[in-house]
Amino acid sequence: MIKLTFCLHRKPGLTIEEFQDYWLNNHAPLVKSHVKALRIQRYVQAHSSDPAFSDALRKPRAGDLNKAPEIFDGVAQLWFNSFEDMASSSNDPAAIQAGKALLEDEAKFIDLPRSPLWFSQEHEIF
Repeated sequence: MIKLTFCLHRKPGLTIEEFQDYWLNNHAPLVKSHVKALRIQRYVQAHSSDPAFSDALRKPRAGDLNKAPEIFDGVAQLWFNSFEDMASSSNDPAAIQAGKALLEDEAKFIDLPRSPLWFSQEHEIF
């Protein structure tokens, strides 16, 4: 299994509530509508909670919270069977259109330049 992890920062001007509502109720159904074309096996959204809970964990690790990295507003995780399976759809017009539609929608609520994403292979420990 290959996992795409996308650490999201909301666009300036959106509250956390507006961001999370749009992501869950508008973007998630859009992703779901393109599952077949993009060969997504699983899609999970992790929405950030009250920053006070995170700050309690961050402080001992970061010392000065003003210098600590920003907390993400959420993390999206998408699973795929393999890189080969993903690559086999790269010339499929439906997959190309799906990718464009998702990126266009992401630009409405995600600060894309501040939101890193990467592929990984999982190693389950327990």
